[in-house]
Amino acid sequence: MSVTLNHRVSGQGKPVLLLHGVFGSHENLGGVSQRLQDEWQIHGLDHRNHGKSPHTDTMDYPAMAEDVVRYLDEQGLDRVSLLGHSMGGKVAMQVALSYPERVEKIIVADIAPVAYKPRHDAILEGMKGLDLSGVRSRKEADEALQPHVDTPEVRQFLLKNLERIPDHEKTASGPVFRWRLNLPVIEACYGNLAAAPVCSKPFRGPVLFIKGADSAYIQTRHQEEIDRLFPNARLEVIEGTGHWLHAEKADEFAEVCRRFLREG
Repeated sequence: MSVTLNHRVSGQGKPVLLLHGVFGSHENLGGVSQRLQDEWQIHGLDHRNHGKSPHTDTMDYPAMAEDVVRYLDEQGLDRVSLLGHSMGGKVAMQVALSYPERVEKIIVADIAPVAYKPRHDAILEGMKGLDLSGVRSRKEADEALQPHVDTPEVRQFLLKNLERIPDHEKTASGPVFRWRLNLPVIEACYGNLAAAPVCSKPFRGPVLFIKGADSAYIQTRHQEEIDRLFPNARLEVIEGTGHWLHAEKADEFAEVCRRFLREG
């Protein structure tokens, strides 16, 4: 069953939906939104079990695509362009493959339409093992997470999911923070998130894959599957970036997206 997604809308023009990656929220693509909202109406969405969107017991790409289509219906949007990073890129691909009549074009940032081996075991272990009953500050949470996640920028990204418990909900001796995302379901459904999009026939609209040159998520061996599912796709590479290309080279990433969205 689909759910109503939390969202933020900015700008004017043709609609473009931004779809974030796992453990994220629409805020993670805020820089992209700021750079594109002068020409397009930008819709930043929180996926189910992320951000401020509803928590559910299930999570896979067909269900997440249904959530996006429900959002289109609720907003009165007929056809849109989609821009998705990582997990959000797979959601964008799934929407295009399952509901091609609702999609004008898609931009897929640093992910391929293939199944991946687990890449977030340490992150899941660290987040699960964080004893929030004893955490009184974000600094303490950061220190507790460090043995599992050694990159400070990744820890800060993950800790954006910590929210303070409202005063009327907490007790004097109870925890100060809680996870905003639905960590147990994300862990239980992680295999679904590592899987490839489900496809019965290809999407023949315009597709742009953007790869971070230093990232291994899109590889030469994936090209055959990209061509099979998206015969009108092309690839651009942004040098000097990894998987977080939209943050590492924000201006260049936005300009690549801008040129593609303007075409046609």
